[in-house]
Amino acid sequence: MRVIIYGVGAVGGAVAAALAENGQEVIGIARGAQLEAIRAQGLRVRSPVFDRVVRFECVSDPAEIDFRADDAILLCMKTQDTAPALEALREAGVWKQPIFCVQNGVANERIALRVFPNVHGITVMLPAGLLAPGDVAAWCEPQFGMFDIGRYPEGNDADDARLAAAFEGSMITPFVLDDVMNSKYGKLLLNLGNITQAALGRGADTGEIGAALKDEAKAVYAAHGIAPVDLSESDPRRKELMRFGTIEGIENIGGSTVQSLARGAGSVETDYLNGEIALLGRIAGVSTPMNDAMTRLGAALARKGAAPGSMTLDDLRRFVG
Repeated sequence: MRVIIYGVGAVGGAVAAALAENGQEVIGIARGAQLEAIRAQGLRVRSPVFDRVVRFECVSDPAEIDFRADDAILLCMKTQDTAPALEALREAGVWKQPIFCVQNGVANERIALRVFPNVHGITVMLPAGLLAPGDVAAWCEPQFGMFDIGRYPEGNDADDARLAAAFEGSMITPFVLDDVMNSKYGKLLLNLGNITQAALGRGADTGEIGAALKDEAKAVYAAHGIAPVDLSESDPRRKELMRFGTIEGIENIGGSTVQSLARGAGSVETDYLNGEIALLGRIAGVSTPMNDAMTRLGAALARKGAAPGSMTLDDLRRFVG
């Protein structure tokens, strides 16, 4: 099996390193300075217990790959970039190869299933950051993190088993599930605070706002009969596999939304995180005013090019109204 990693950023870079170091054949798809750096000197990936330069083939577009029937394709871009990535894969001749959504939120799998018949979900428990072109930090030890893997919308199959086998013994521990989407709904609960962290800065106390975001989500889940997997710090797998550590000389500025604002990406995932709760609430007739407000806030911060930590808690309370 060959693994195609579409989007070699922070998470995609850590995945590429874990697989390549584990003896798997990897092809990355990247762009701009990141692509140039990987081609020129490889990808450096650091964690509290790992520091290596990993080399693998990297291209700028799926059209440059002669796809094989046994390829596994891992989508590692943000949700707002999923649709054009799927179209690029279709134009490159991809059809029945398994598509794995290595992405936050629960919308990617449904988007992909409109285009391709063989779609799988992966719950990403892997805090990572792109420090500079060709330089990635993964913040946990002893592993980079862990993945829950399964077919969409439910069950698991031989493709899930093949990918899990590729990760076995690597810096990412795989778990194959029958209900991967319930795991992804559990991860979504953890990601609802991404936008408040981006607005206030890493480590800021979000006060009652963070609790209200989760309470609304749990009410929405109950209305839809969704039973999220508990992926909080009480999950024993997290205690064993992915304890937060430090990397000498590197500051952890925060999660994916903070990183998007910091590099001026122009968009954030909030529409597919808090916005997912707003959508489900509207469908079920459940009010979600806090998640509605955070969805608007994400769009406003991205539009203004705001820096992470540009708001105070009082500012945030006023925005919510």
